Amino acid sequence: MQDRNKRFVERDRNWHPPAYAPGYKTSVARSPRQALVSMQHATASELTGPAFRGLRMGPHDNDLLLNFRQDQGQGLPVGERIIMFGRVVDQFGKPVPHTLVEMWQANAGGRYRHRNDNYLAPLDPNFGGVGRCLTDEAGWYRFRTIKPGPYPWPNDVNSWRPSHIHVSVMGPAISTRLITQMYFEGDPLIPLCPIVNTLKDPDAVETMIGRLDMARSRPMDCLAYRFDLVVRGELQTYFENQ
Repeated sequence: MQDRNKRFVERDRNWHPPAYAPGYKTSVARSPRQALVSMQHATASELTGPAFRGLRMGPHDNDLLLNFRQDQGQGLPVGERIIMFGRVVDQFGKPVPHTLVEMWQANAGGRYRHRNDNYLAPLDPNFGGVGRCLTDEAGWYRFRTIKPGPYPWPNDVNSWRPSHIHVSVMGPAISTRLITQMYFEGDPLIPLCPIVNTLKDPDAVETMIGRLDMARSRPMDCLAYRFDLVVRGELQTYFENQ
């Protein structure tokens, strides 16, 4: 495995799903109808910054159990407490330090705190569903949160999204921002999801699955799931915007 990381492999464009995937209904409206325009000359803002090394984080920015209390009380969110952690590395296993990792998710009932989410599950007054942190010198990031619930969506008569957490990682410029989702190991809804099924390569799906890590779990408190992000190369994580 180490040797595979030592060489650069050009991205296989066939690894990614087509823009038009009728099984995933919303891709029909989102897929382009005309040839894409090639940007021959990138602007300075597309090639540089922002630099996050000096970004000041709040004390609970990466702790979703504590960073939102709508009623300003002392309550905690409802649901299974988990730790989500991992490393951001490049194709050679070299860490990507001081980069911004953001995440957002539904609550334990499967509902997002968003005005367009009309799912009948209740909102949790103690859970906002968003967090952020900077990777350390070795590329590690960490969040404490609640395991999100699955939820139905109107793709067909009975489509359900598996439990998942959206993850964004910033590169050296705004144009290099990458977005993916972390699913949970062993979830039976993963192979049934129309979005997941747009990926024809099982290895691509595997890159989006967080693995249970009992060594990092906290006894009598929370389980831990490790989700590494490989930003380039043969073993890269599948990102939605590539």
